[in-house]
Amino acid sequence: MTTPRILVFAGSLRTASLNKQLARLAADGVRAAGGEATFIDLRDYAMPLYDGDIEAAEGVPENARKLKTLFKAHQGLIIACPEYNGAITAVLKNTLDWISRQDGGESGAVPYEGKIAGLCGATPGQFATLRSMDMVRHVLMQLGTTVLARRVGVPRAHEAFDPQGQLKDEKLAGALQGLAADVVRVTGRLAA
Repeated sequence: MTTPRILVFAGSLRTASLNKQLARLAADGVRAAGGEATFIDLRDYAMPLYDGDIEAAEGVPENARKLKTLFKAHQGLIIACPEYNGAITAVLKNTLDWISRQDGGESGAVPYEGKIAGLCGATPGQFATLRSMDMVRHVLMQLGTTVLARRVGVPRAHEAFDPQGQLKDEKLAGALQGLAADVVRVTGRLAA
């Protein structure tokens, strides 16, 4: 059986993003569970807002093509889902939209179909990005990705991490490890 490859990222651009911190911990959890984790920062893949006129005139942006290649090279995804005003972030939705565009003869669903995804999120608020995770789940499932039922939300995230970047709450840390292990286990079973 091949080692499951999991792509891990946060739907945030801010350098000190709490969700990037959570995504890095999830990537560590993938490695601890025997998977291969690739952590990426969406800041490194800047794209214009999706616009059909841009697509018609210039095609799919180069950074969207790079991300498509990464998505296709991995069997699973873990996405840390920030929540802005009770919803999915613009950068995350834009990323998912550009990757889903048909490019040449290849369907836009190819980078998503057959993938397994795990969702997590961190917020200074009380609701632990549950609304954002629900929206991301809906988009991914529409594109053919299986999203695991387990999800991990970190409320009051500005107080949740210690100076080394680890979660202070052992229950939350264990839940995140469990999510990462589930993604590795399910993708490994499907690959077999």
